[in-house]
Amino acid sequence: MTLSRRLIVQANGPWCERLKVLFDRMDQAYGCVAGAYGFHCRGCEDNCCYSRFYHHTLLEYAYLHQGMGTLDHGTRETILQKAADVVAQSNSADKHGHDLKIMCPLNAQGRCLLYTFRPMVCRLHGLDHELCKPGQAPVKSIGCDLFRKQTEQMMYIPFDRTPFYKDMAQLESEFRLKTGIMDRMKYTIAEMLLL
Repeated sequence: MTLSRRLIVQANGPWCERLKVLFDRMDQAYGCVAGAYGFHCRGCEDNCCYSRFYHHTLLEYAYLHQGMGTLDHGTRETILQKAADVVAQSNSADKHGHDLKIMCPLNAQGRCLLYTFRPMVCRLHGLDHELCKPGQAPVKSIGCDLFRKQTEQMMYIPFDRTPFYKDMAQLESEFRLKTGIMDRMKYTIAEMLLL
């Protein structure tokens, strides 16, 4: 059985339910802060789906593959071909020292085909936010260009990602102990789709 198949089988049930609850909390918090700013993420030329985000959790990897299982065969095949193209182009650009912005293989006509199953980074990207490490002052980070343009005259509305990162780390730790898989992960969505 492949790694993705084993993970999907083991992630079914309470693991995915717990991840869904965490993702719902993220979406609610993000929606509240975005709503308070009046921020709407659409029509952006610097679309975050062009960004090369790395993902680090087995549980999100399994959840993404579970989402792939909800699509029809033709759509899955199209996505996998696009993912292979993205990985090949990215590897070539890296080899030649070029910076490359290429659309996520899950994006079709400006919409994510697995929006419900998208990873944490995709859910939380865009807003000014902060992270709090124990015993240190909060570290603030700026949002995307579109957010900055829409909100440049506004006061910062606190958006602390720390509880979500902590809860994800705890859930991932428990899932890894259950599966016995301790390999480190650092994959783009395109790479995860092909594993």
